Amino acid sequence: MTTTFFDHWREAPEGTWRWPNFSPAEIACRGTGKLLINEPALDKLQALRDRLGKPLIVLSAFRSPEHNRAVGGAARSKHMDGAAFDIAMANHDPVAFEAEAREVGFLSFGFFPRSGFMHVDLGPVRQWGERFPFRETAFAAETPPARVVLAESRTLRVGGAAGVATLGAAGLEIAQSVVAETQTAILPLVPYLDTLRWVFIAVALGGIAVTIYARVEDWRRVRR
Repeated sequence: MTTTFFDHWREAPEGTWRWPNFSPAEIACRGTGKLLINEPALDKLQALRDRLGKPLIVLSAFRSPEHNRAVGGAARSKHMDGAAFDIAMANHDPVAFEAEAREVGFLSFGFFPRSGFMHVDLGPVRQWGERFPFRETAFAAETPPARVVLAESRTLRVGGAAGVATLGAAGLEIAQSVVAETQTAILPLVPYLDTLRWVFIAVALGGIAVTIYARVEDWRRVRR
């Protein structure tokens, strides 16, 4: 086992630190600042981070013997060897996390669902604590029976008609302006265009009214 000890994490040479997603301060003892670099353990921690593709929140890594006693750690805790990590599950699925941790070579697991973290270390093989409860999906398994399919909704069809009518009225207004200004040869047609524009406007207003009625009816159907 390749290990290197420093009286404080600031003494660790930057050029020899090869775990890009973690810093010496994260791995150092929380109580004393001392640092024990356990290279095989850190290699597995970095491999786990790479496989999961998301940050690992390290709550506890190396513990000096005095700090381990202060927090009530086990007398032979792997934390004192720099071979154990407590990782928060706030941003992980515990089932997927455990599976990937086993794949990269962690052998020992402690489950702390009430505190929201999982302990992993290099072994021997063992596990303790209650597993995390299954996290159900946040999405409904079935579509509500009263849901209206958008493509078949009367609201969509009538709304579309109203939109077409509105665009038609606007188009005719533009056409009337163009004809009035540039096509003097067909000026007699302008009054008819004006009448047709108002017809389109009436259809658009009617379509809007029907759309509102259809939406109310759809809402009532869903509420039943």
